[in-house]
Amino acid sequence: MTLTVRQKIFACMGLLVLIVGGAHAVTKQVYMESLFDQFRKEEISAAYVNAPPGEQIEILKTYVSGKMQTFWLGNWVFFLALGLFFSLWISGVLTIPLRKLVAAIERVAHGDLDVNVPVQSKDEYGKVIHTFNDMTLRLREAEDARRRLVADVAHELRTPLSIMQLKLENAQQTGQYVPPEMMLRLHDEVIRLSLIVEDLHVLSLAEAGRLVLDCKPLDLSAKLEQIVEDVKMEAEENGLEIRFYSNTRPVTVMADARRITQVFINLLTNAIRYTPEGGSISVVIEDGVMDGNAAFTCASVIDTGIGIPAEELAHLFDRFYRVEKARSRHSGGTGLGLAIAHHFVRAHGGFIRVVSEPDQGTAFTVYLPAAK
Repeated sequence: MTLTVRQKIFACMGLLVLIVGGAHAVTKQVYMESLFDQFRKEEISAAYVNAPPGEQIEILKTYVSGKMQTFWLGNWVFFLALGLFFSLWISGVLTIPLRKLVAAIERVAHGDLDVNVPVQSKDEYGKVIHTFNDMTLRLREAEDARRRLVADVAHELRTPLSIMQLKLENAQQTGQYVPPEMMLRLHDEVIRLSLIVEDLHVLSLAEAGRLVLDCKPLDLSAKLEQIVEDVKMEAEENGLEIRFYSNTRPVTVMADARRITQVFINLLTNAIRYTPEGGSISVVIEDGVMDGNAAFTCASVIDTGIGIPAEELAHLFDRFYRVEKARSRHSGGTGLGLAIAHHFVRAHGGFIRVVSEPDQGTAFTVYLPAAK
């Protein structure tokens, strides 16, 4: 049985009362016996024996009353000191976990996040310490993510900036006429920088829960059919077959059309990029899919591409994360597309699931709450 802190304090105080009360009763009994023995030796004389019974009682009463005053004073001081000492000891024992936690909190306040307090009980202190350890773990993960983000942003921005700087320096040093081709290349790099910055801005808003959505009834089936038509030329240029399937029309959801379009554009772009020539991409929509007690509209992007190793799936929606085969910044994107898709879908109250087999293909399924 696990005792709460309140029960432990109650038990300790009850034990203190029992000890003090028992000790007081024993000492009082012993003192009274010794008091009567002392009275017999000191006060019983011929005058006491010859005195009337009433006067004898008064003599005994006066003697015992005088002695008991001294006894009560000494006994009160002794047991008060004993109670205070025992209370101090109990409070010290009960607050050991709290003192360890305070010391750990002070370390965190000074910037040391590598703190872990041992959990030695299952009471409230144990729960608080367990929560504190979880908090420091999340802080360490957040700090690591922040450092990785800064490094990744710096890396992504360095390449276009370096190209622009090199070309501008060459043009400045040679003093020659700058051909339109060079200006076009510089413009491409500026566009690339703008897209990265815009993606980071939108992603930060989504992660902070401050993304503003313009949700209206949307025929998701018609929207997906349109998106597939928009990317069909790119897919065919890569030697891929792309098809759209729907088991019912229309399929209405409450969604921000612009954000949902970006979600499926990102998913389809990835599918086209990582599906070898001769492969196929299918977009399938289903309505009334139950997950738990909720109904969802599901739209899947299924490809026959290179697939994703199982150990990579947990990090797939992290910012700047690239699966090993796609880590090249020449063949891959910025690593923000899936993170943006994930947070856009979450902002709509839905989620994304991934099923993949290396060298077999990948299926991304977007679950959006069904329109009521």
